[in-house]
Amino acid sequence: MDVTLREVTMENFRECIDLKVADDQKGYVASNMYSLAEAKADGVSSPLAVYAADRMVGFIMYDFEAKEDLGYITRLMVDARFQGNGYGRAAMSEVVDRLKAIPTCKEIRTSFAPANAAAERLYLSLGFEHTGETIDGETVVKMTLDA
Repeated sequence: MDVTLREVTMENFRECIDLKVADDQKGYVASNMYSLAEAKADGVSSPLAVYAADRMVGFIMYDFEAKEDLGYITRLMVDARFQGNGYGRAAMSEVVDRLKAIPTCKEIRTSFAPANAAAERLYLSLGFEHTGETIDGETVVKMTLDA
């Protein structure tokens, strides 16, 4: 499954904030508008639109904490209309590859709502492992990178 990750610009901003998860997933992920505002405020997050061909299908956001040699994938969402097509997996794999390309990145973390079984299955299938930690009510998983 090929996806491309593209910068959110004024040209695709409205399309990005109009993406929505399915109703039963609304408590699992912050809105794209909130995520874009957070990225602007924190100055370190990389918010990206997920495209399949020329169609925006989702959103992902990550950052790299140089002081901790840690990559963190803070958001992943696929619009309800496009779920079940492998776009979330492909977007996660792309960001994992980007973080692996940072020579000092030793670990990648992400988290999910405990009730979000689909996210847990996805992350574990990509090689993430449970840390036993909970942050802000979310289950934390990690991928340790080879030195």
